[in-house]
Amino acid sequence: METLYLLIPISIVLVFLIGIAFWWSLRNGQFDDLEGPAYRILMDDDRVASPLEKGTDPAPGEDRRRPS
Repeated sequence: METLYLLIPISIVLVFLIGIAFWWSLRNGQFDDLEGPAYRILMDDDRVASPLEKGTDPAPGEDRRRPS
């Protein structure tokens, strides 16, 4: 019975803190777009290949300068 005097106030404080965290997340827009990130990962980025990606980079170990 003595533990109830400790556990009931702790549980009330915990519920209050969880309520504050939920309210904060609603106010800051955490639940605005729930499906966007799931679809965004599936979309392919159309980016232009740089010269290094096209194979113009010298082989590993070769000097970038031409011998004179």
